[in-house]
This record gives sequence, C-alpha cells and structure tokens, in this order.
Amino acid sequence: MASRPELKEEDESSFCKFFRNLPEKNGDTMRIFDRGDYYSAHGEDAKFIAATVYRTTAVLRKLGREPGLESVTMTVMVFRNFLREALFRLGKRVEIWQSSGKRMDWKVTKQASPGNLQDIEDELGGQIENAPIILAVKISAKASEARTVGVCFADASVRELGVSEFLDNDLYSNFESLLIQLGVKECLIQGDTAKKDVELNKLRTIADNCGCAVAERAVGDFGTKDIEQDLPRLLKDERAAGSLPLTDLKQAMGAAAALIKYLGVMSDSSNFGQYQLYQHDLSQYMKLDAAALKALNLMPGPRDGAKTMSLYGLLNHCKTPTGSRLLAQWLKQPLMNATEIERRQQLVEAFVNDTELRQTMQEEHLRSIPDLYRLAKKFQRKAANLEDVVRAYQVVIRLPGFLDTLESVMDEQYKDPLEAEYTSKIRDYSKAFANLVQMVETTVDLDALDSHEFIIKPEFDESLRTIRKRLDKLRRDMDSEHNKVGRDLNQDTEKKLFLENHKVHGWCFRLTRNEASCIRNKKQYQECSTQKNGVYFTTSTLQQMRREFDQLSENYNRTQSGLVNEVVVVASSYIPVIEKLAAVLAHLDVIVAFAHVSVHAPTSYTRPTMHPRGTGNTILKEARHPCMEMQDDISFITNDVSLVRKESEFVIITGPNMGGKSTYIRQIGVIALMAQIGCFVPCSEAELTIFDCILARVGASDSQIKGVSTFMAEMLETANILKSATKESLIIIDELGRGTSTYDGFGLAWAISEHIVKEIGAFALFATHFHELTALVDTYPQVQNLHVVAHISEGAQEDDAPKKKREVTLLYKVDPGVCDQSFGIHVAELVRFPQKVINMAKRKADELEDFSGKHEEGYVQASKEEVEEGSKLLKQMLVKWKADVESQGLTKKQQVERMKELVKGNQALMSNGFFKGIQAL
Repeated sequence: MASRPELKEEDESSFCKFFRNLPEKNGDTMRIFDRGDYYSAHGEDAKFIAATVYRTTAVLRKLGREPGLESVTMTVMVFRNFLREALFRLGKRVEIWQSSGKRMDWKVTKQASPGNLQDIEDELGGQIENAPIILAVKISAKASEARTVGVCFADASVRELGVSEFLDNDLYSNFESLLIQLGVKECLIQGDTAKKDVELNKLRTIADNCGCAVAERAVGDFGTKDIEQDLPRLLKDERAAGSLPLTDLKQAMGAAAALIKYLGVMSDSSNFGQYQLYQHDLSQYMKLDAAALKALNLMPGPRDGAKTMSLYGLLNHCKTPTGSRLLAQWLKQPLMNATEIERRQQLVEAFVNDTELRQTMQEEHLRSIPDLYRLAKKFQRKAANLEDVVRAYQVVIRLPGFLDTLESVMDEQYKDPLEAEYTSKIRDYSKAFANLVQMVETTVDLDALDSHEFIIKPEFDESLRTIRKRLDKLRRDMDSEHNKVGRDLNQDTEKKLFLENHKVHGWCFRLTRNEASCIRNKKQYQECSTQKNGVYFTTSTLQQMRREFDQLSENYNRTQSGLVNEVVVVASSYIPVIEKLAAVLAHLDVIVAFAHVSVHAPTSYTRPTMHPRGTGNTILKEARHPCMEMQDDISFITNDVSLVRKESEFVIITGPNMGGKSTYIRQIGVIALMAQIGCFVPCSEAELTIFDCILARVGASDSQIKGVSTFMAEMLETANILKSATKESLIIIDELGRGTSTYDGFGLAWAISEHIVKEIGAFALFATHFHELTALVDTYPQVQNLHVVAHISEGAQEDDAPKKKREVTLLYKVDPGVCDQSFGIHVAELVRFPQKVINMAKRKADELEDFSGKHEEGYVQASKEEVEEGSKLLKQMLVKWKADVESQGLTKKQQVERMKELVKGNQALMSNGFFKGIQAL
C-alpha cells in the first residue's frame, strides 16, 4: 500500500466542484484522470477500482470538504493492469482526462472501449490477444418471421470495413453465429426507445451471451443519408462504393454510418482513401452458437487453471502475437470447403513428417518475429520512430533464413504446397524490401544498436560527423576516468566497478552493494542513489563530462531529426508489404503450431479423411478428448465413434453419472471442429463429413443473475437448435428436460428427439438419464442406443447393511445397447454422503423400483379390449370374495387365502393381459 502515490490536489474544492458538474456518463464508462506520473479516479469509479483492483476500501480517501469526494490513485503499472481488466474482462469503456496545466482545464484526450483500443495501444504494451472487432447492427422494423439483419464491422487497427446483410429467424441464430465467427468484442445497438423494443432486447441478450460489450447509440446515428458521401471518401478505390449495391444493403449501410461515427473515422483526414470495403459471407464458415463455444471449451474461461483446459490453450504453440490472434480467428471460423481443409492438412503434414523443418521454423525463425500488424499500425498513425524502422529491417534480414529452410525440403509432395503458400510469397516480399534494407544499412548506425542507441550514421552528414568525433573522444575520456577511479578504490573495473548510462542520472559509476563501503567518507565521490543492483555515484570530472555528453547528444538528435523523419516516411511506404508479410508468417505460425501439437500429444494425432458437405459418414477409431487427455493423472480411455447415414444418425447414450457420457459426445464435436480448421485429430483413424454447424445444449447453464431460470435457458438453447439445424449439422445434447417435472421433461425430450430424427435428419448425440427414450430405436432404424459401461461387483457383507455392499467401477467405455440401471446413489457414496441418507435413498429407490416394475423387461402393454375384459372379470371376482367374507365371517388370514383360491380358480382372469400387468406390480 505504501507504494501508492499520494493525491496532490492544490485546490481540492475546485476540483470537486468541477468533477460534480461533469455531464452524466454511461454506467459502463470509467473516467480516469492522468496526473503525469500517476492516475486518479473519483466518485463511483474510485469505489469500483478499490473493489476490483485493490480489493479493499482502505485505499479510498476523501477529497475536499464534507461530504467529500471518494478518490483513489494508481501507479502507471496498476493503471495498465486496470485497463486490461476493465476492457478485456469487464467490458467497460474508459475515458482518460488530461489537464493543459491551467486551472481546472481538464479534457478527454483518450477514449477506449473493448472494440476500439487505438488510443491506448501503447499503455497496453501490445498485450492484445485477439484483434478487437467492433460491430454495429441494424434490423428491419418488421417483426415478421424472417428479419433482415444488417451489420458493419471493423478491426480498428486495420483499415477495412466488412459488411453483411442476411435474413434471420426470431431467435437471431445467424447473428449469434456471426458474432462468434468474427470474435466481436463490442456491439453497437440502437438506443433511445429501444429499451421497450423486444427485437433489440434479443440482440442485446445475444451479444451479452457472446461476451460482447453493448454500446447503445442514438437512432439517428443509424441513418443512411451521409453514408453515400462518406464511403467514397474513405475507400481506396472510389468506385468501390458505387459498385456495392447500396440500395440492396440498406440495413448494413445504416450500421456502417453508426460505426463510422462511433470510431470518429471521418475526423482524421489521414483515413481518407485508405479503407477497403468487403462483404462477409456468413455461409463460408461453420456456424457455432454460444452454447457450442462453451460446450467445446473453445476459448479459455476465467476459471481455467491449466492452459490445456481450452482448445485455444492446447493448440496455441504459436511463437508470434499475430499467429496467436489468427489461431483464435480460425477456431471460430472452421472451413466448409473440403479442398481448402485438405490444403491446410497437407501443410501440417509437411511439418509433422519433417522434425528438423518444424523445430528450425519454431526455434530459430518465428520466435524472433515481432507483432508486425502493430508495427504497421505505428507507421500508419505516424507514431513510428527510428527504432521501429530498425525492427522492420531486422525482420526483413531474417527472411532469407526462412527461405533457406523452406527450400531445403526435399519431399516432392510437400515442396509445391509449401512453395505456393509460403516460399514464393516470402521471396516476393523479400525482393520488395530490398530498397528498405539498402536505405537502413546506408543511413542507420547499426553498430550503435549494441548499446540500444537508434541513431543516423555520422558519416551520412558533415555536422553529425563533427559531433560524433567529440562524443567518441568524451567516451574515451570517461573510460580513462573509470580506470583511474578503479585504481584509486582498488576495484576491478570488469567485475565490481561499472561505468553505466543510467536513465535518470546519466553517465555514472556503479559499485555492487557489497563493495560500496569503499566510497564512504571520501569527498571526491558523490552518491547518486542506492538500488537493488548497487550504489550509483559520480565524480566532479565525470559530472562535467556527462553534462557535455548530454548536450552533444541533444545536438546530435536535433541535427538528425530531419533525417530520421525522412527515413521513417520512406519506411512508411512499405506498410502494405509489412501487412501482407504479417499474414503469411501468421499462417505459417499456426500451421507449425498444429504440427507441434499433433506430434507432442500423449498419442500422436492422425490426419482425417474429409468428405464433402452432405456426403459420407463420420467414423472415428480410438477417439480421445484432446484437452482431457492432457490433464495430470488421467489415463484416457479411447472409444470408437460411428455416425452412419440411415443407421446411426441419432445416437442415444445412457449410463451412470461420471461415467463419461459428456466427455464422449463433446469430444466428437471438438474433433469435428479440429478437422475443419485443418488440424490433425486425436484418433488412430478418422473420416468425417463436413458439418455446416455444431449446435449444443449442455449442462444446467443457469442464468439466474440475468433473470433466466435453468429450464428457460435450456428451452431457449433447444429452440435455437430446432430452428437452426439442417441435415448437415451436428447436434450435441447433454441432458434435457431436467429443469421441470419428470413427466414433462421426458415428454419434451421424446418430442424433441423425434423432431430431430424425422424432420431435420441431422447427426445428433443425446446423453440422457431418461432410459425410456431408448425405445425410439423400435420406431426409427436410424436411431442407435449406446451406454457407458460400469462394472458391478458384490462387496463384503456389512454388519448394519441388509444386503451385501455393491462396488461400482466406472470403465469409461462406450458399448452398444441400453444401460438398464442408474448409479446416482453410488455417486453420492463416492462424495461421502452421510450413511443414514444413503440407506434411506436406497430404501426409497427400492420401493419405487417395485412400484414401477411394469417398466422392466418382459412387461407388455395391455390392449384396450383386454383392459375392459380384465376389469370386468376382476370386479366379478371381488364381488364374490366380498360376499364370502361377509357370509362366513372370515379372519384376516382366511380372507387372504380365499382371495388366492378365487384367483387361481379363475382361468379367464389369469390369462388376461391387463391382470398380468397388475400382478407385475
């Protein structure tokens, strides 16, 4: 707590008055005040930061007179951590206010939101895992069954605008898929009267479920009157705006107007003529809904411990930031074209089979590539300096190494694909950069890089040469002083006494802390500061040299600044090539990461055979869950999967809790997705059909915080499946109907299953505890029953137990057929429920089992005629029995005996189907 800065406010009451008079802000916006070497927040924002960042209210202090303004301060480091937390995890917006130095002259100088990080990229230090996509959406006002949805989206760091317009159902399934495909971080929706609009509320809920921050904008922002003038000014090719059939994309153009206004693109003239516009085709990628994203553990969750808990964490062996971002994009955009998938697979195979190629690429080449998109963005924003030019140069001079490694591949079947995807492109870019390399080598002092100096060569300019000579002489004089002090103090100038250029004190000496006592009480040595790595001190001679050195360095920088600007301007002209190179190296990085994971898994992955859409079956041999098998202390049991048209399209899996049903059905979804992004899969053999979407309904998925019950959430997810699925989809249902009564739940589960089998015809996997569902197999040949196996052995007799104790061993093996019993009580035993509760549960279960024995094997449902006939015979017999009891005055025991005689003597009753059913009770 001691390291927190103190709030220095000369005129506290004036600031409090100024702060309280600020216009009201959106509830999601945080106002932060930049005070030079630290930051402050006030009011509700201060309380929020105290709770989320510091996790204590002790950091709050009151500013001004009673009641006082709650205030909190943050160091630069704490502020940067707060930014990441607020923008990436909490979906907040941030305004940063700065003062010009005049009294209460505070203005907003930087603004950031989850989808627009341009202003604060430097504060985030490049720690942006995924490209922040921001999207605006506009829908047609008609509440018909098919709604028209128009969107415009952008990655604020790349000058591109994407548009799409499509029809959607009343659950907006396509809109949800689009948000996931693009990895949208922020969504702009019409505000004002929208709070009462049911349709816009649906969009809001979907965006929220997909982890997007929602920003409400005025309805007027979505008007299209300005867009026809604005777009041509922004686009590289003015004709491109005219070539887009604007009249057909009215909703998308309205969304584009809102997005352009929100990003303030038109206010920066450097954007004019720089943007590209493209149309996004929703159907080119597999669709995923939010439930599938969670069910398949695609992206890391807040509670994930191990990196390998998510598919992204498992596959992310990328060495470059651009590669990691592309991987996240690919995971949400699985391919639908068999040829494209096989092209990726062949590239992965090249790196799987050639260990040296893979390792050289990862350890020698890719590891040294910086974030090229971020670098290009700095040149774009005219924020680049000589260091950035040198970083671009250092990437370019590494390209021949990439080429040598790729050209060394001898295997003919891989040489051509590698040449087409990487070698030829890198060769072209390397040639395009030839002049940049020449310019840097001619103008930049590359020898000075060793001491982290980025300067123009002194030979390049006469006045620079003069200053450099004087600087070099000064450095020699400093070295002489260094040796002289070393002799005087009797300290080794190589190991104990150092001459360093400190960022605060400039050129000075440093002694290790153990040796520092030798300068105490010696007037000729003045201490500067004591730090962890030693004591800094100087002499009057060195101080004089340092002052002269600083002055000469300043002159050097001033003299070279014009030349530096010229160099940076020339380097900026290479932005398009840098971006193209970034795309190729990111692609290479992801492919090599796929190969790395495929080889280093506990059992190597295999290349799957892909069937075009709508054809072929999905057959997996010895399939495993890629994330599960990586967890500690797990020996994964493999299982085969067979989804065959007309034979096993709809698979019902029954069996005990914790027996592996969920893992089995989810791993099929994960493997299908891995195959469609071009990765190898965790099986010994695999053939898969291409799915157009994976739809999931998994777990309780409670949303009580948002006012949605377990059952309601379950029904919403299922409704989405029924409206979105096609014959080419993969449906995963893990439990259904448990949020309501057993009878209603079973009825719904049966009806939904029958609808999927009869009407949709998609491949589906349904894990359930409703054993009665397995009867579907009698009606539909395309239904198959599977069960997870449990081994039951009779244990030793226990004194207080009426029966021998059953030992249940879960084998995690999936076999054909139905599981004929449940093991819920066994699970309760595993988690050590009190024995009394276990015994009571067993008694009640036995009673219910006796009562419901009619559901057991061998029971045949009586016909209507048999029920009527049996009821008549039974009534006649009971009338006879009652007359005998009353006339003969029989005891209770005699009454029972008489009943047995009458039943046995009545052959018609004994052979009646209805009466047999009653006997089974």
